[in-house]
Amino acid sequence: MEIFGIPSQALFGQLLIGLINGSFYALLSLGLAVIFGLLNIINFTHGAQYMLGAFVAYLGLTKLGLNYWVSLLVTPLVVGASGMLIERTMLKQLYKLDHLYGLLLTFGLALIIQGLFRNEFGSSGMPYPAPEIFQGAFNLGFMFLPKYRAWVIVASLVVCISTWYVIERTKLGGYLRAATENPSLVQAFGINVPRMITLTYGFGVALAALAGVMAAPIYQVNPTMGADLIIVVFAVVVIGGMGSILGAILTGFGLGLIEGLTKVFYPEASNVVIFVIMTIVLLIKPAGLFGTQK
Repeated sequence: MEIFGIPSQALFGQLLIGLINGSFYALLSLGLAVIFGLLNIINFTHGAQYMLGAFVAYLGLTKLGLNYWVSLLVTPLVVGASGMLIERTMLKQLYKLDHLYGLLLTFGLALIIQGLFRNEFGSSGMPYPAPEIFQGAFNLGFMFLPKYRAWVIVASLVVCISTWYVIERTKLGGYLRAATENPSLVQAFGINVPRMITLTYGFGVALAALAGVMAAPIYQVNPTMGADLIIVVFAVVVIGGMGSILGAILTGFGLGLIEGLTKVFYPEASNVVIFVIMTIVLLIKPAGLFGTQK
């Protein structure tokens, strides 16, 4: 069976790959949007923290015998705690300065972390097995859907929607949003704003680490995996609107699908289509599709 002259299996296969990539785009851009929207920090360390998530899971398996499910719970806590340490010891000093200083600091940290891991582990990928329960695939009739990839898509959707709900629909989210607009007023109500900021940064970093654990069985574990992805994720955030939670989620999944379709109909453009879309969006709506002009 063919659709627009393309074999249906090839078309649906690329859409599946696009949806999987979109799951990671959404998770990573969500973490970036949380950090920027609530802290006004452009966190260039995000790609390295995604890579750290994969490596902590890999080392937990090879050194401590921790299985995938334990790593899925423990790794975001460990990497998130390291992010909170960075926020308390380094980023805290830059809040009153121009955003450029935070960007340069996080970019430098990313290069240091990536360089240390490349020096220790080299640049080749290391395999990380998927859980036994996710071995095999579902037969959908028109294609086979690997069980682990189906899990990644569902888990990403659940995490993204839950995060959006907490930030946009709960009292805690209201405090977080208020703290970015008027921290002195929120502090007057007895809320520890510095602690809230630290926890928020840690949560954004934990989302990157969670994405790293889920990506490890698909893309393998290597020190450059974050550097290869972070530029695309920043483009996703810009298109969705800097700081927009809903924009990060919808744009992440949407651009993953567009990228997959491009690989079918015009493969030569698949590596640049997201940046072409970013350029068009910035020309038409500089604040992004879901952003607001300040």
